[in-house]
Amino acid sequence: MKKLLFQFDTDHYPSVFDTVVAYDGGADHVIGHAKLNPDNVRALVEGAIFTRPPKEKKNTAIFVGGSDMAAGQALLNAIQSYFFAGFQVSVMLDSNGSNTTAAAAVAKLASSCSLNGKKAVILAGTGPVGQRAAVMLAEEGADVSIVSRHIESAGIACLSMKERFNVDLTPAAAIDSDERGALIQDANIVLTTGAAGIELLKPEHWQNNKHLEMLADANATPPVGIGGIDMMDKGIDRHGKIVWGAIGFGALKLALHRACIARLFEDNKQILDAELIFKLAKEMA
Repeated sequence: MKKLLFQFDTDHYPSVFDTVVAYDGGADHVIGHAKLNPDNVRALVEGAIFTRPPKEKKNTAIFVGGSDMAAGQALLNAIQSYFFAGFQVSVMLDSNGSNTTAAAAVAKLASSCSLNGKKAVILAGTGPVGQRAAVMLAEEGADVSIVSRHIESAGIACLSMKERFNVDLTPAAAIDSDERGALIQDANIVLTTGAAGIELLKPEHWQNNKHLEMLADANATPPVGIGGIDMMDKGIDRHGKIVWGAIGFGALKLALHRACIARLFEDNKQILDAELIFKLAKEMA
């Protein structure tokens, strides 16, 4: 029986990236649906759960994507609300690569040394990847700050992750690279998750920082988010710090994404959100 993955996207068009990785992960057919929300998804969910017999339901799965993580989380909750005993399929949430990218970055950092007790700062951290990475770092025992240009945005992100994961995060604000450099003076770990092509830190802001132990940047579009590193850096030593570039941990992100897709078809009861995806990432790292 064919493995069918229904791609439920909250944006105007289903993500091409997610479609490609879905095929690479083992789906036989990927069927994309766009502009979905909790109010219009019910018929699609029922179509997925009421068709195949119980022993074959594992061959149908749902992937929730899109650029808005809050919208994706709401959609996942709605999908699950229509499941009941004997009638469900496996689901994965990865809006804007939030879970897989964050999990890969934090898993690589955790593979380099213990994160427990470390002070971590996530620059431009209010997006999907930054928020989920903050949670994962906190769950590894780090003291985590989410930094935005506006303290209100950082505060909303911290509160949202507190409500979802019950972790305590600290909001902070910085409007330029000099202010961001000042914010990381006492940090042990810096992760940048800003928009493509925007440099958030200049080399002089981190290279001589005696407290910094590890840096990672999720931006693969030049200029990278941290000046003085390379997107291909793969846990190398630069100025006495362990450095990961976006492509450096990107191989794990793609492998993780594919592995999660494959796992969806193992049975019909998988719910792959941040917790299980991060657990798998640490095993793979």
